[in-house]
Amino acid sequence: MSSSTAGKHAGSGAASNQPAVAEPTFAERARTLVYLGRVGSLSTLSRKQQGFPFGSVMPYGLDDHANPVFLISTMAMHTQNVQADPRSSLLVTQPDAIGDPLTASRVTLLGNILPVPLPEVAGARELYLGRHANSKYWVDFDDFSFYRMDVVDVYYVGGFGVMGWVSASEYYSGQPDPLADTATEIIQHMNTDHGEALVLLARAFAGMESQEVAMTSVDRLGFHVRLKTQDGTRGARIAFLREVSGPVEARKVLVEMVGQARNLS
Repeated sequence: MSSSTAGKHAGSGAASNQPAVAEPTFAERARTLVYLGRVGSLSTLSRKQQGFPFGSVMPYGLDDHANPVFLISTMAMHTQNVQADPRSSLLVTQPDAIGDPLTASRVTLLGNILPVPLPEVAGARELYLGRHANSKYWVDFDDFSFYRMDVVDVYYVGGFGVMGWVSASEYYSGQPDPLADTATEIIQHMNTDHGEALVLLARAFAGMESQEVAMTSVDRLGFHVRLKTQDGTRGARIAFLREVSGPVEARKVLVEMVGQARNLS
């Protein structure tokens, strides 16, 4: 499965008589995850035990092309590993995931980790400090240097049955979702203050009856909900009336949709 099939959200549990609802591509979702993340699990090839992967907890920054940038010491084993063989992978998981971790989104970037060229070090320093302010205490130590992963392939998992490869070109051309920075706030607000509205939205736009509905994710094209029904817990994808470009517009569209749902009830 490639990102070209990303409109399918396997295992959503949506009513079978409902048409498929558009979703961001795997490339866009991968870019959003990497954008939101601050720390990943880095796997390098062990220099000591050849052929074995070596795992490290790894803070990272992002350059303008969404290549991860690392500030690492020559004393660290992962640095010695990439100096011998630059092939590596970086696993980034959904930062606000709760419950079963296997239902959360995650992305694995595969690429080559190489030193940042000297003319680009100042830019790498600025972007990295922007994400990890505490690194100012060791950024100028002689044994620390900036390295960058040049991505060659990407694998995205969005939960059970939602997975596929994303080419490097698709990853580079994708963009983080415009609601990425405010999605958690929107979800918390809807679940805390507008539970009744979510019940109406699920009935009107997903054709599903439930007395308890929770929003679980939101993006520029719509949102996912989790419903408690007589048949157990189910999920559904609900499309916005139109694509939104930010949180203010998302709020306006949600208000419109609730108004329409009330008129139908």
